[in-house]
Amino acid sequence: MNLFEKIFNYQIISRLDESGLYTLTSHERSWLKSMLAHPSAAAAFAPGTLEKLRNRLEPEQTADVSSGLTEKAKSREGEAFPPLLRQLRRLLRARQGFRLTYRVKNGRIQQDQSGVPYKLEYSMVKREWYLLWYHLRNRTFMSTRLQNITRVSEEPVTAEVYSSVNRRLEGSLLSRKDQIVIEVIRRYNAELSRILYAFSCFEKEVDYTADTDTYRIRLTYQRDDAEYILSKLRFLGMRVKVVEGAELRQRMRETSAKALRRYGIEPDPAEADKFTADGPAAEETAASMAEEI
Repeated sequence: MNLFEKIFNYQIISRLDESGLYTLTSHERSWLKSMLAHPSAAAAFAPGTLEKLRNRLEPEQTADVSSGLTEKAKSREGEAFPPLLRQLRRLLRARQGFRLTYRVKNGRIQQDQSGVPYKLEYSMVKREWYLLWYHLRNRTFMSTRLQNITRVSEEPVTAEVYSSVNRRLEGSLLSRKDQIVIEVIRRYNAELSRILYAFSCFEKEVDYTADTDTYRIRLTYQRDDAEYILSKLRFLGMRVKVVEGAELRQRMRETSAKALRRYGIEPDPAEADKFTADGPAAEETAASMAEEI
């Protein structure tokens, strides 16, 4: 392990960050070399950048996971890096507008629509890339799948127009955001890392209350992602409880009621209140249910 394998000195890290440098461990370099061997790497990087990275990582060992992992029942995957991704990134960095040709839901083609790009987003639910942009003629906020875009060409815009559009879009996105607070049932505190990983693609803050040994996760998300969050909450089951966020609390209660009815059990409102209540009673109920399961 060389001198820069691991750096714990905050001042050194700060100076490296200010100068645009980033340190990598040997494991991270091995993983990066393995990722560069993937077929999608050619679409993710410019040819010169890809060659430079591969040359720099040539002395490193490749992370071989084939002997320890077996892939079964693989689902169909789309393109990890669509062909237009790099071009759109360059436009975003250059703070320029574009002319876009794309397909809409009914299959009709929209030709050479003038707009300003705002952000590229990857949907964890649908596993595909989206372009968030502003339609200059219609003055509307658009979200378009990259797979539906057939052509992009640069169209310069002034700095004033670009800044104005970005401020408007930021305000629009902010108005679409919601927050919930998720409490980790104390019995499952040891699984905090697993729980946080389930929400790794969202903005979050974690608070710990020492008096009650309780973790609470404040999650910020777009309303379009509510269904995805619900699926994660159902997956985590008895480990977590939504303590703030009336809509998702109600949806979780409806899910529980439907599951009980599927097995011929009519939910008791008094029992349901135990799960939505706070404090030791709710925790004892969750623990007893976990033991029964």
